[in-house]
Amino acid sequence: MLLDEDPATLIHHTINNFNIAPDKLAVSRIGDSLSTLKQARELRIKEAESSLKKLSRSLNTLQAQHEELTSAHSSAAHASEISRLDTQKFRIAKAVSDLEMEAERLSSQQADLAARLQELELQGLEGSPEDAAKRRDPVDDEVLLRLKVYRSLGIDLERDEKDGEFSRAIVRNDRKGDVHVINMDKKFSRFFYANYFWQTL
Repeated sequence: MLLDEDPATLIHHTINNFNIAPDKLAVSRIGDSLSTLKQARELRIKEAESSLKKLSRSLNTLQAQHEELTSAHSSAAHASEISRLDTQKFRIAKAVSDLEMEAERLSSQQADLAARLQELELQGLEGSPEDAAKRRDPVDDEVLLRLKVYRSLGIDLERDEKDGEFSRAIVRNDRKGDVHVINMDKKFSRFFYANYFWQTL
């Protein structure tokens, strides 16, 4: 079959119509964004680790002070000394409570960072953030990310058929060969279950 135009001319026009420069620029911008997010994540993790180390040293100091005060306590001490020790005990309890709250905050921050890392890894496998946003619903995407993080730790979550809330967790410890089934009650906080999962793992 004879063509109306020269094949070389057709091929030349076809090549010129494929303009890949914008795509190359988009890929470059995405790479720069991922690099920036990775650096920010690493910085936040280092800051969280530094804060945890400082809190651990403060807790050890407070425990040493508490043990020193307890060992120096005498049953025959004056009432004012007992009152002073009670005040000191209250301050230590408050400090421990503050440390627990800070640990809870850092634990939540660490979970958010882990979810963000998982999201970045998924973006690297599935394409650009713009394409991923078009393909997935943001709410479903967040739930899937959390479920994947839990499953990677050996935790499977099951929903209640009535209200759709997560009501049961199955925690597997491959090192010990243990399997724990945990019925989650709303009267307990997320911090309680997070600690329980970590202790089980």
